[in-house]
Amino acid sequence: MADGKTPTKRPRRKPAHPTPKPKVPTAPRNRPKVADGDVELVAKPGRKGKGDGPGGEYWDVVVAGKRAGEVFVNIIDEPPIGKHASLQIFLNKPDQARGIGRIAYRKAADASAHSPIYLHMRKANVASRLAAEAAGFVDASPPGFTQLILKRSRGGG
Repeated sequence: MADGKTPTKRPRRKPAHPTPKPKVPTAPRNRPKVADGDVELVAKPGRKGKGDGPGGEYWDVVVAGKRAGEVFVNIIDEPPIGKHASLQIFLNKPDQARGIGRIAYRKAADASAHSPIYLHMRKANVASRLAAEAAGFVDASPPGFTQLILKRSRGGG
């Protein structure tokens, strides 16, 4: 400080109420399932970080004429696999728990120019894992690896 005094450090005020942890959103259960033919993937140009780079692919997930989410493939170079095609899916909240994910995973893997194709997800993401396994993805996680890695090659497995 200009007057030669050192600034005094104020004691940190403790909040009156503890900050609550954010609630993890969950999709409603027992939603009516969609039929395979009701889910369409519409190819579009990728957006920043979502299928826009070399080898990238992007689709809108459309159910009954309404956009329900997106699926995209990026080429990434990460351990433990190295350079590979990584597929990601995001569904709108109202469209979750309707079986759309398993159909979109399969249709995107079939439509992709890449084989094999990988998924990376948290091990706690049970719904996505079940949807991916129903679409033909199999566990390819190395022993001791903290993240779940699933793989699907052309023709399944």
